[in-house]
Amino acid sequence: MLKKSLLCLALLAGTSPLAYAAENNQQNWDLTPLYSSWQQWDQQKAKLEADLSQLDKRKGTLGRSPQDLADTISLYYQLSKRLSQLYVYANLSADTDLRDSDNGAKRQSIAMLANRLSQSSAFINPELIALGEAKVMAMVDAEPALKPYRFPIENILRGKAHTLSSEAEQIMAATGTLTSAPYSSYATFTNAELPWPEVELDGELVTLNQATYAKYRSHQDRDVRKKAFDNFFGTLSQYRRTIASMLDANVKADVFNAQSRHYDSALESALAEDNIPVSVYDALVDTTNANLDTLHRYLKLRARMLELDDQSYFDIYPAVVSATKTYPIDTGIDMMLASLAPMGDSYVSKIEQGLKQRWMDTYPKLGKRSGAYMSGSAYDVHPYVLMNYNGNYTDVSTLTHEWGHATHSVYANEAQPYATAAYATFTAEIASTFQEHLLTDYALKQAETDEERLYYLGQTLEKFRQTFFRQTMFAEFERSIHEAVEKGQPLSDTLASELFLDLQRRYHGHDQGVMTIDEAYGIEWAYVPHFYYNFYVYQYATSIAASAAFADEVLGGGQAEYDRYLNLLKAGGSDYPYQLVKKAGVDLATAAPYEAIFKRMNRLMDEMEAILNKMEK
Repeated sequence: MLKKSLLCLALLAGTSPLAYAAENNQQNWDLTPLYSSWQQWDQQKAKLEADLSQLDKRKGTLGRSPQDLADTISLYYQLSKRLSQLYVYANLSADTDLRDSDNGAKRQSIAMLANRLSQSSAFINPELIALGEAKVMAMVDAEPALKPYRFPIENILRGKAHTLSSEAEQIMAATGTLTSAPYSSYATFTNAELPWPEVELDGELVTLNQATYAKYRSHQDRDVRKKAFDNFFGTLSQYRRTIASMLDANVKADVFNAQSRHYDSALESALAEDNIPVSVYDALVDTTNANLDTLHRYLKLRARMLELDDQSYFDIYPAVVSATKTYPIDTGIDMMLASLAPMGDSYVSKIEQGLKQRWMDTYPKLGKRSGAYMSGSAYDVHPYVLMNYNGNYTDVSTLTHEWGHATHSVYANEAQPYATAAYATFTAEIASTFQEHLLTDYALKQAETDEERLYYLGQTLEKFRQTFFRQTMFAEFERSIHEAVEKGQPLSDTLASELFLDLQRRYHGHDQGVMTIDEAYGIEWAYVPHFYYNFYVYQYATSIAASAAFADEVLGGGQAEYDRYLNLLKAGGSDYPYQLVKKAGVDLATAAPYEAIFKRMNRLMDEMEAILNKMEK
């Protein structure tokens, strides 16, 4: 496919953010810039369905002339852009109220339409490759209308060794609905059908599902969180064989796709889509394993602050310092914008414009999707941000994170044509975590007491634990289960638990006495939906490492450093993401950016310990 992220989600001067929040107590986003009504949406969807047949007529014409090639490629991207906007409207509408089955059905209909586009366009890649690089690039050079598509075409030609015949490509496109079935089954089973237990926790009888587990695992009462852990993972363990069969099917689908396209491994296949060297994955895992003492130091510091002599895995989530204040949406917006002041007025004004024009759905409400995200695929409109803002500092951080995605999309869409505007996940999480780094820097400078400073330090270190170390551990597990299947081993629940428990204990210092990991918690792999995303999670870790380096450079550097970072945002998907990040000054195939994370964490821990020592005197 020319454009892989059709349905990918990811997130001015005038009225002040304070007025924005005050005048819109229950702020909802404005979807009318997408479509005025469902009636208009239906009309545009029907027109797109009819126009898909135009692609079928283009088969066999790509080599006739440069104009024929331009006409076909342009048609594909026009259809893709229209499909993306239809999907954004359906998705945002459905997520606003998941109780509305009609909205959900419309979202599913667009997913089916996307599969039809995939099948209709499946001839393009093999036909271009059959023409040969010399002929294709000569046509690109000869036809100005092909200029916006040079990089996507070069990328297709790069995949020559892994592209099948036109007929085979159409079959592979059609298998998309089949290979996605394991995740669909997993999501349905764990969210709708798995019989979660009713447990008395903190004097209240609760259904211990994913949402309530996330709440009670961080409870300050140690007995409560242990009970939550034991009952939640005990329930998952009862269904471990069923869940393992779903994960096994998903991994086998990844391996099938990789082998069908003649890759040496599923990992190589997954990374090849964005031309990311396997050495990036290896550098991340290897460098992290060589520096686990940094994580162990942090865990020991947590044990000290929580006054634990025998720290266990169920102690990993409670905050080590309680919040000293609340953060209403007005405060959160002000903190975000103030933290971004070093980026200049032009940068900040893009977020102010979005706030003024209601790009964000702010508060939780009945039926609304949980969590947060940014949807930036409506190229001709603007990004949208979904929040469930509750007024704690984590929400301020999430707000800043999602608007980092939105700012990235604004810059990319302004600077790039549609064909090269969409950026890979590899760079997407850099923009979001970059803004989080600036928020941390601002919050620490504004802290008025040692307690407040400790709170921000603790929040920052926990972010590194979860976003860097935990995601790297997940990445190592994902590589291991794929390697097992590639060697012909069935991915049983026993093997999955053994592999995951070994990683849990190694990363958290079980053998060194840092944290005790009970064998029963090895089932945690069954809780993580990201293992169905085909080598996705490692990018959280690479991104936070890269963004930390960029934040240091921008805050401590001059115009050149600022321009390099901004050019990365403007580049969108106009080059391979690894090369874009390297050009901006960070090589993620080396140990350096990851080692900088460990140094940063140790500096923060030095400061925490100094404050604690002062308090304990």
